[in-house]
Amino acid sequence: MDVETSARLIVDSRCEIGESPLWDAGRQALFWVDIPAGTVFRLDIASGAIRRWDFPAPVGSLGLARSGRLVVAVGGEVRLLDAETGKHRLLAVLEPRFPEFRLNDGKVGPDGAFWVGSMHDVAPERQRPEAVLYRVTADGRVERKLDGFKVSNGLAWTGDGRGMFHTDSRGPWIDRWDFDPSSGALSARRRLREMSEAEGRPDGGACGRDGLYWSCGVSAGCLNGFDADGQLVRRIALPLPAPTMPCFGGSGLGTLYLTSLRKGISPQKLADAPASGGVLALDIGVAGVPITLFEDAP
Repeated sequence: MDVETSARLIVDSRCEIGESPLWDAGRQALFWVDIPAGTVFRLDIASGAIRRWDFPAPVGSLGLARSGRLVVAVGGEVRLLDAETGKHRLLAVLEPRFPEFRLNDGKVGPDGAFWVGSMHDVAPERQRPEAVLYRVTADGRVERKLDGFKVSNGLAWTGDGRGMFHTDSRGPWIDRWDFDPSSGALSARRRLREMSEAEGRPDGGACGRDGLYWSCGVSAGCLNGFDADGQLVRRIALPLPAPTMPCFGGSGLGTLYLTSLRKGISPQKLADAPASGGVLALDIGVAGVPITLFEDAP
């Protein structure tokens, strides 16, 4: 395992469950969320200034829209947030079983739609495999694309837009699908890997230009890099026990940003890893695949 020595804490946000880092190249800013707090954060990289937007329900994830707005998974809904005015409006209701099931990991796909999964938001031993992966378009149309998960997670697309990674953090496993960027159609599901707690249950993921799928091992304090066949090519130890999701950003998408959690970590572990719940930046010698934008109207 590579030991990561370049990791630096850029925001000591102490999130209960920090998630969904998102690089905005236009604003030169990093967004992320604290799920149970219902908070969206934005860090201006140059000035260090932080803004926040609070919602009355857990915020699972977010994506960037072509209009500059954010598409945000809130409770069981998807909403559009204007980051300049702070106003937001309902786009679609996806998960009518909220709060038992809430929206979780989500990203904008190469098809310009927002893909977001749900999870059974109860103790792990009580979770039922009834969560769903949804696809939402700018006109509010909702498709149920996949189901049968406990915790839908790990969405990421290959650089050519024709491969989609998806995980169930409580499976725990990693799948790869063939993806049609013109329609959002999925085919040829392949189970890449079954994971153990020691290897790192697969949480959020991102694709690098090296062809690897980079997955946060939330149970093992590591970042795992898998090739297209599911072989573990690289494993990076992190100075946090529970990293949650990576994203590439900065100049040339050469910086890897990581969110993390504090919830459920013992006081002893927190004493050894006080940055838990914060946002890290590190250089792993890899550039990332550019994100795609939600195709909304201004």
